Amino acid sequence: MATQSVLIVDDEPDIRELLDITLSRMGLQTHSAATLEEAKELVARVQPDLCLTDMRLPDGNGISLVQYIQQEFPHIPVAMITAHGSVETAISALKAGAFDFISKPVELENLRRLISSALQLQADTSQAQDALDQGMIGSAPVIQTLRQQISRLARSQAPVHIHGESGSGKEVVARLIHNNGPRATGAFVAVNCGAIPPELMESELFGHVKGSFTGASQDKEGLFQAASGGTLFLDEVADLPLAMQVKLLRAIQEKTIRPVGASEEQHTDIRLLSATHKDLANEVEIGNFRQDLYYRINVIDVRVPSLRERLEDVPALTKNILTRIGTAHGTAEARLENSAVNALNNYTFPGNVRELENILERALALSEGDSITADDLQFASATIRDSASSQDGNSERSNKAYESHDAYGDLEGYLEDIEREMISRALEQCRWNKTETAKMLGISFRSLRYRQKKLGLDN
Repeated sequence: MATQSVLIVDDEPDIRELLDITLSRMGLQTHSAATLEEAKELVARVQPDLCLTDMRLPDGNGISLVQYIQQEFPHIPVAMITAHGSVETAISALKAGAFDFISKPVELENLRRLISSALQLQADTSQAQDALDQGMIGSAPVIQTLRQQISRLARSQAPVHIHGESGSGKEVVARLIHNNGPRATGAFVAVNCGAIPPELMESELFGHVKGSFTGASQDKEGLFQAASGGTLFLDEVADLPLAMQVKLLRAIQEKTIRPVGASEEQHTDIRLLSATHKDLANEVEIGNFRQDLYYRINVIDVRVPSLRERLEDVPALTKNILTRIGTAHGTAEARLENSAVNALNNYTFPGNVRELENILERALALSEGDSITADDLQFASATIRDSASSQDGNSERSNKAYESHDAYGDLEGYLEDIEREMISRALEQCRWNKTETAKMLGISFRSLRYRQKKLGLDN
């Protein structure tokens, strides 16, 4: 295997020498440039595996070099060396397409970590593109654009904020960014910020030491430590309490954390991805979210389209979901009757892809045999599109259905408890003979098996 090479761009001879020694000890070949023009000439002639550039150069700045390489040689990652505490410069570099940044004075261990990560990127992106095609179903223009975004972002370490409606697939996008980047072998740690009680938030994110508070009987690592070398995905980040937002901002900017009760800070090595279904800019405007944190996590913005914007993908999504359900349950793949196909084509999907999955799972449980009819889908009538209605009418019905869907979600747990009790009693009465139990309940054997699994009664 050929020795990998790194281009060092800095106008200070001492810095170039220090970096040259450090990289040579890592077994890397180095090239050096002191100016922007010299760097451009070397990039074109040598095409290094990585470019490491200072921000300030005698005839320009590092941002210009990042932009040049992004345009002419997009397969070459560029890392920026910035002045200590220069957050604006770092953000500008990342927005321009830099792989990552490192602050002066350069800590050699951090530098080695950054270089190792950058050199894991493959110049040939065809394999990653195949993985993206398999991981994100659909061919609608908005999905093709999203795939291209994910492909570019996977080759960066920039913080990414993903926004879109509930159920549209924000975590799927986050996982694809992680899985197709240099941190793919590391952990992907997802946390719903709205599900953690405020008093436990700091301990959950940063960990704690034994005896730091009542009940802290032993040291505990936080989610930042668990995601070390990988990706931390903060879902519903808009739900973070303001006091926690301050501490998160410091952790991101300084790349260090302090566990609750600890006397020393610890270095962190994570890529941060975040998501919310809320309008984060509006949350800043009304005072619910810190503006400085907003700019720090929203370096790159990705919008996940609703299913209503890609209805042509419903057939492919449906086939994929039915195949997955059949594989999981050990049954043949179900097929849709024409009535079900027509019903899906005329539905507005207020709950997006997640709702489509729930609809198909429920329909498969209710259907007789391997065919799903429109009746099995059990749509709420308010969300079926009337082809003669105006687009405004569609939007109004969609919003009403979305509200109804949310209300139904609150009721679901209660109904499942009732269903669990009924099935348990029937099973006991039939001495756990599933065929007799299904007859007693008036449902198919497959429907009973599905409901048992869903309700935790399959054992």
